[in-house]
Amino acid sequence: MLTQATSRFMVTEFSPQGRRWGALRHLVAVGATLAAIVLAHPALAGDPFRTENPRAIGDTTERAFRVLFQEGNYQESNNILKDAAKEEPKEPLIYAMKAAFAYLEEDWDDLDTYASRTRETAEELTTTDALRGNLYTAVGHFLEGAYIISREGTIRGTPKALNKLQQVFHHLGEAEKISAEDPEVNLIKGFMDLMLAVNLPFADPAEAIQRLRDYAGPDYLAYRGLALGYRDLDQQAEALAAVNQALQITPDNPELFYLKAQILVEKGGDRDLALLQEAQANFDAALAQAPAKFPPGLQRQLQKERDRNARRIQRLTAPS
Repeated sequence: MLTQATSRFMVTEFSPQGRRWGALRHLVAVGATLAAIVLAHPALAGDPFRTENPRAIGDTTERAFRVLFQEGNYQESNNILKDAAKEEPKEPLIYAMKAAFAYLEEDWDDLDTYASRTRETAEELTTTDALRGNLYTAVGHFLEGAYIISREGTIRGTPKALNKLQQVFHHLGEAEKISAEDPEVNLIKGFMDLMLAVNLPFADPAEAIQRLRDYAGPDYLAYRGLALGYRDLDQQAEALAAVNQALQITPDNPELFYLKAQILVEKGGDRDLALLQEAQANFDAALAQAPAKFPPGLQRQLQKERDRNARRIQRLTAPS
């Protein structure tokens, strides 16, 4: 169940390989919301969320996230994280990111290591910052659940993963008790709730969508989450509007071009040539930046989806 909840809510094609490559990109967004909000407000020193009782984050960690979330540059961000781990070793956000990159590379040993480091570092943080400590303890359990499913498979791993999911909800609840209107809490919880809502038939996505729309920040990350959720709920018009709003704020992020292309493909199906051609332009815009920014597996997935869409266009334009 946990791997299903992490697999569809991503900027990837709806296939097993596509889901695998996408899962940690937005698990990063879930597990690393603090730094993502820093990106939207770089002038705010220490804590981009709050004007009272600020909470600090290291400059190197913040820079790694700026590069990833604003520029979509996985390669540079991964390099910066190496320095962050040396300079700011007590920041759980670092290990959440490193776990994410390990997942993308299918390095299960590193995923196991960094998922545990995320949880352990967050548990230590709870003694001095209960809100952030509980948030990232939840993220650590989430990552550990992803590792269990990755190594043991759905059938064997589900009971353990469900136990981890219960821990996720417990620690998110503890953070929410401290401050129910905290923007960091709402962004992380909004992402997680929406991921579950689009994958579990009995779940209602309305509350998660409202949480992201009304309380989450930064706007470009909230819009991205809404676009992903609407896409997976097959509400493509709303998904397209949301991704366009994200692109207005971060107009040179290849991941957003990739996501927009996918939404247009879903909207166009095998019939609407104009939408598929617009999708192709967005695939190409993402592909132009991919060699410098994306990891190899993500580049291959992007190329695969781009080529598949090209074949759709070719079929529609072929002489009858």
